[in-house]
Amino acid sequence: MEKITIDWSNDMLFTTTVNNFEIKLDAAPEHGGSDSGARPKPLMLVALAGCTGMDVASLARKMRVEMRSLAIDVLAEKSEDMPVVYTSFEVIYRFEAEEADRDKIIKMVVNSQERYCGVSAMMAKIAPVTYKIFLNGAQIK
Repeated sequence: MEKITIDWSNDMLFTTTVNNFEIKLDAAPEHGGSDSGARPKPLMLVALAGCTGMDVASLARKMRVEMRSLAIDVLAEKSEDMPVVYTSFEVIYRFEAEEADRDKIIKMVVNSQERYCGVSAMMAKIAPVTYKIFLNGAQIK
């Protein structure tokens, strides 16, 4: 079982340590915070991007895909009613790599999304998760 502890510092500022790294969470000034830390909900998007990104990086190594760069955007729609929740997620992968690796890149992302990424699997229980893949600026899936 995993466990985290979050400690209140003051106002809306909280601090936690995850894998020996300190993370601060805070609210915007209009919500009583001092804007000195991340907001909780966007960290869910960071977890999704990080999980699938690590899968893809590992698969690229195994499949001998030379990535010059990889950027992952996660877009999330939010409800208008309280509590405000995410209603959909879209993951956009932006690769710079050899065109010859196109099929391998698609396979890496599909395997991450459908087989390996536990965060994506959990998010899919909350709301739909879709994805797009771009290679050298052109959408390939």
